[in-house]
Amino acid sequence: MPINIGGLIDSVVKPHHIAAMTDLKHIRNFSIVAHIDHGKSTLADRLIQETGTVKERDMQAQLLDTMDIERERGITIKANTVRIDYHADNGEDYILNLIDTPGHVDFAYEVSRSMRAVEGSLLVVDSSQGVEAQTLANVYHAIEADHEIVPVLNKIDLPASEPDRVAEQIEDVIGIDASGAILVSAKTGEGIHETLEAIVAHLPSPVGDIDAPLKAMLVDSWYDQYLGVIVLVRIIDGIMKKGDKIAMMHTEATYQLDRVGVFRPEMDMVDQLGPGEIGFFTASIKQVRDTKVGDTITHEKHGCKEALPGFAPSQPVVFCGLFPVDSAEFEDLREAISKLSLNDASFSSEMETSAALGFGFRCGFLGLLHLEVIRDRLEREYDIDLITTAPSVVYKIHMRDGTVTDLHNPADMPDLTLVDHLEEPRIRATILVPDEYLGDVLKLCQDRRGIQETLTYAGSRAMVIYDLPLNEVVFDFYDRLKSVTKGYASFDYTLEDYREDFLVKMSVLVNEEPVDALSTMVHRDRAEARGRAMVEKLKDLIPRHMFKIPIQAAIGGRVIARETLSAMRKDVTAKCYGGDASRKKKLLEKQKKGKKKMRQFGKVEIPQSAFISALKMDD
Repeated sequence: MPINIGGLIDSVVKPHHIAAMTDLKHIRNFSIVAHIDHGKSTLADRLIQETGTVKERDMQAQLLDTMDIERERGITIKANTVRIDYHADNGEDYILNLIDTPGHVDFAYEVSRSMRAVEGSLLVVDSSQGVEAQTLANVYHAIEADHEIVPVLNKIDLPASEPDRVAEQIEDVIGIDASGAILVSAKTGEGIHETLEAIVAHLPSPVGDIDAPLKAMLVDSWYDQYLGVIVLVRIIDGIMKKGDKIAMMHTEATYQLDRVGVFRPEMDMVDQLGPGEIGFFTASIKQVRDTKVGDTITHEKHGCKEALPGFAPSQPVVFCGLFPVDSAEFEDLREAISKLSLNDASFSSEMETSAALGFGFRCGFLGLLHLEVIRDRLEREYDIDLITTAPSVVYKIHMRDGTVTDLHNPADMPDLTLVDHLEEPRIRATILVPDEYLGDVLKLCQDRRGIQETLTYAGSRAMVIYDLPLNEVVFDFYDRLKSVTKGYASFDYTLEDYREDFLVKMSVLVNEEPVDALSTMVHRDRAEARGRAMVEKLKDLIPRHMFKIPIQAAIGGRVIARETLSAMRKDVTAKCYGGDASRKKKLLEKQKKGKKKMRQFGKVEIPQSAFISALKMDD
């Protein structure tokens, strides 16, 4: 989360002090959950504006989305927090701690940990589109965290808005009473006051003991070049004050607090944080990896006895190689990746080399959008041109000697004689789609080796749940789904388990040289079709050279598909006017020998666009 330095300096010079601890009855902690583009960040803007938390001249759209890429794509990537002071209609003053969460499936980890820091949720549903796949996924996170949920029907200013139908859909699909759902237009500001009153009236206040030893949950942390690591915390019991000596119960590290404060949404220093409050501290911590999300923070002396349950660490599910186009930029790439990983603990990387692409990094991501966001940030913020290899998932290889290893890169596949069997990750996919496109969606899932689990209806929309292999989804499943449903389908998935299947490594050879960046794991039954599609596509994508180029797909030593890219031909007989035919023949034979020699020593240049296009295949 980038910090507004202007606001930071102001707050350090003119610190805002809380004179007395706020009564727990006057605190409300809540998050906003919704499907992508249903208006979470806009609603957060209106709540901030309505309460005068930010001066009108400082107000801007997507105020809590601080990254350029968030604003450009119109999505939330990092969960951000803000403290709002609200004077309610009952004459009481309340403190509202709001966490704005991402809506995309790749950032579900951000959502689940944010849920654990608060007691309630605003469930925002677009009143023209209704319940979507990620609405379901995110509301289930809230239900698992035992939240009180207030339904909010947004975009009622649109002509296509149908609040009654959508309220009924919420009750049918999710099972939450939506009879008292608040009708809101986050764009025009209609219904915002009613939303604030509902937060105060319906969401529970936190519980905590001010006299107990300090117990705080580490919700998030990020690196700031001026202050070191900034740690976002939710206080459960006790008091946290500037100058306290604290201990992290998981890492057993101890620190002295330099600053304690809250976000309004700029940093605002306070004397202390008490039970139920969400704030931050800095303590000269050098690296984000020293702060484990979900850790319990307590006082070094007289600390609490039992740690909080914590969170399961995030597991990368998609891996790909990132290589600089210009190999001289490798050191710049190394530095850029180390800086990015400071602020994104769910992004992992390790060095690798490729015969075709030189030195680079094998990186792990939470999904394809996460991969795109990281790649865009590397190219934009650090000005590095990148080649991205085929995304692949993690396979489990069961060797004949009984050992089990993880395979991140198909190029590292061991000798098949040593392998007993392979297991691939399977996902449980939830797809919501209008009835008229259902047949196309079922066919797409069947083609991707899917197993149908359930099919139910909510009005004119079908909700289908499929068991699918993840490696069939990471290529272009989402693009194909949007294409066959004209953009009306929504899709969400959770990782289920690993299952054995007949998988093989398919290599691509260009001019008889293996291109490891194009190696993929495929199901044996579909290898020939995939190989044929790959070589046909490469034939169109690789520019012609002065010599003939064979393009082959192979499994082990057996070629399963081949295309030949013909040579560019210079007319060497142009200067022969008439005369004996043997003269022309002699020139053509000489050219043939030259081309054969060229092919032997010639290097085939594969442009970056060919790599990307070859991997986005239509079946």
